[in-house]
Amino acid sequence: MTVRNQIMLITYSDSLGRNLQELQYILNKHLRGVVGGVHILPFYPSSADRGFAPLDYRTVDPAFGTFEDIAAIGDEFDLMVDFMINHISRQSSFFQDFKAKKDQSKYRDMFIRFKDFWPNGEPSQEDVEQIYRRKPRAPYVDVQFADGTTEKIWCTFDEEQIDLDVTTEVTREFIRDSLQFLAEKKAKFIRLDAFAYAIKKLGTNCFFVEPEVWELLDFARDILKPYNVEILPEIHEHYTIQLELAKRDYWVYDFSLPMLLLYSLYSGDNSRLLHWLKICPRKQFTTLDTHDGIGVVDVKDLLSDEEINQTKEYLFSRGANVKQIYNTAAYNNLDIYQLNCTYYSALGNNDDAYLLARAIQFFTPGIPQVYYVGLLAGENDIELLEETKVGRNINRHYYTLEEAEETMERPVVKKLFELMRFRNSYPVFDGEFSVSALAGDGLKLTWESGLYKAVLACNLKTHTFEIRYWNPETEQETTLTL
Repeated sequence: MTVRNQIMLITYSDSLGRNLQELQYILNKHLRGVVGGVHILPFYPSSADRGFAPLDYRTVDPAFGTFEDIAAIGDEFDLMVDFMINHISRQSSFFQDFKAKKDQSKYRDMFIRFKDFWPNGEPSQEDVEQIYRRKPRAPYVDVQFADGTTEKIWCTFDEEQIDLDVTTEVTREFIRDSLQFLAEKKAKFIRLDAFAYAIKKLGTNCFFVEPEVWELLDFARDILKPYNVEILPEIHEHYTIQLELAKRDYWVYDFSLPMLLLYSLYSGDNSRLLHWLKICPRKQFTTLDTHDGIGVVDVKDLLSDEEINQTKEYLFSRGANVKQIYNTAAYNNLDIYQLNCTYYSALGNNDDAYLLARAIQFFTPGIPQVYYVGLLAGENDIELLEETKVGRNINRHYYTLEEAEETMERPVVKKLFELMRFRNSYPVFDGEFSVSALAGDGLKLTWESGLYKAVLACNLKTHTFEIRYWNPETEQETTLTL
């Protein structure tokens, strides 16, 4: 498969315009050359979590459009779509059939029943404490069946997201059918959401359980190999997991960069970022912002605990319109692993700091991803946050066509687009990368490939930077003007 090393946009179907057709209009009219790929977040019918509780992978939510709309975007841009390998909607036909027929359901083995999983039908307190949990208790929901009986069924996330037993034949068949169907719909990448939670095993923390996770990854990769479609496992945890994935030639996410870059731009200290740029995987997608928050757990041991806490304090004191309470139960958010804030607002809505952050991201090894709010240098959406009382919605603004086009006229967005066009068009970013420190806590990031060379020199304290590149035609060094 030929994947263009060009910037990939991350967006919902209804966040840049109201639907997929309006998204396609924006892509074709405004973003040609600015992005080469698009990750469309879950567009399937869903019962919760803004698409991440899918009922079915063979249908596009009618509010967004059709698979013809998806394919039209896939014809022009490298397309990434989601597969929630850990769970499916409680309202799906599979789970509803299980609720109605229980042991007579052909889907009974798709789900994890506490009575079958635990030797005594229930976990001990020691078992519960060992599990890598997203809830303060054992990960289950009480499910009432049509015959009046009730059972505990494994549920890691929202009560609408019922975990799958990925070890059984019926689930494997579901995974195979779903991945093959999506591969036929022009996807070049399928992102495996919540992948690390998929394997549950007695005596473990039920998170990235080895060696079983490798068998599951190989299973998914082998399904998609005939289609030339790649997988991208989504995992938020210690950075060494990403290094291990990369060692086995899987694509990975650089979820460490966002916090490392914030720390560096807040403090002016180049040492932590310099270290990471030297050791980070090369076969990766880089991010600063996503539909979730800014990852904290991903930088443990890349930053000290003191530096992590300092970065959090800086964000709440220097960021624009962001408060610690947005990351608490008051806003339905107890996720200690992430911070909720747009990246632009995390940098105090400072154009210079934001453009430098993007420049560093674009010079970091890998394929850059830019979230739609970040594409438009979006500020925290306090109105949506207060309306919904959902912490993550601070970074999930809905742009109408008119608002998006108006926002694109802002100077910071125009400069960002120029930076993105350079990143996509200058043929050096598949070459050799090197990084070094500059005096005064600066950084120098260099790419070389044949006759081509591009250098980003920056000052982390003053947020100033310069990009110089060699033009083989004129045989002169040129400064990129933004």
